[in-house]
Amino acid sequence: MEIKYIDTHAHLNLAAFTEDIIAVTTTCRERSVTVFNVGTKESTSKKAVELAQEYDNCYAIIGLHPIQTVPGFHDEEETGEGNKPFQSKGEEFNPEFYESLVTQKKVIGVGECGFDYWHCPPETYETQERNFIAQIEFANKHNLPLMIHTRGPKPGEESPTGRSVYLDVYDVLQQYAKVPFNVHFYAGTVAEAEKFFELGGTISFTGVITFAKEYAEVVRAVPLEKIHGETDCPYVAPVPHRGKRAEPWMVQEVYKKIAEIRDEDEEFVRQQLLTNARAFYPL
Repeated sequence: MEIKYIDTHAHLNLAAFTEDIIAVTTTCRERSVTVFNVGTKESTSKKAVELAQEYDNCYAIIGLHPIQTVPGFHDEEETGEGNKPFQSKGEEFNPEFYESLVTQKKVIGVGECGFDYWHCPPETYETQERNFIAQIEFANKHNLPLMIHTRGPKPGEESPTGRSVYLDVYDVLQQYAKVPFNVHFYAGTVAEAEKFFELGGTISFTGVITFAKEYAEVVRAVPLEKIHGETDCPYVAPVPHRGKRAEPWMVQEVYKKIAEIRDEDEEFVRQQLLTNARAFYPL
């Protein structure tokens, strides 16, 4: 299959795509889009691997999302075993379980892991940190890049550390990571991005950049070689698909917007983002 675009962070492994996964992957193939499906817990990581085995344009990233370490969390887009509704019981990263997945073909990364201060109360910081470090060590062992999740506190609330979530993530990565990493759905500052670059990291942008102007400064300022395009589907569909379920083929709009913001040739940007993803991940 010819590859023109890579959606470096998608969730076809969630319940939102249970009914029409064949149609969605077919559309992606027709549009020359390859998809990296990212695990959020054991069941969705397993599903990501299964999709990678079944569809030639899918790859898998496996791991435990920080919000899944908190008991009681529920997202209607996700499911448990057998596509049944679930409520998180607070998973711990289990290396033995993930060892059974990491040796499968087309597993190309670990995560998404990191810190989430939006959904998780301050007292869960140590639990999040413990699971974050465990996944970094797992990635180090298998020499796989990390997919990093970062979300700060709600407006008016403080983080558990009183610092930016990006600085907290940076400190952990600096201390433990021996492999490259990508900070997905990037919403930090240029200065914070540069700190990640110094550690060998990259950042990625979603469809949010097509309708939220506050991302433009970072998109314009950072080196194109350090950028990836993603959808984070089924969330945050880009313009002109706002209000619909996001799908991986919509990553084309993210590529186009990056080129527009940077005032660079669209085809040049497309080729460079494709090169970035191929160089960063073990495809």
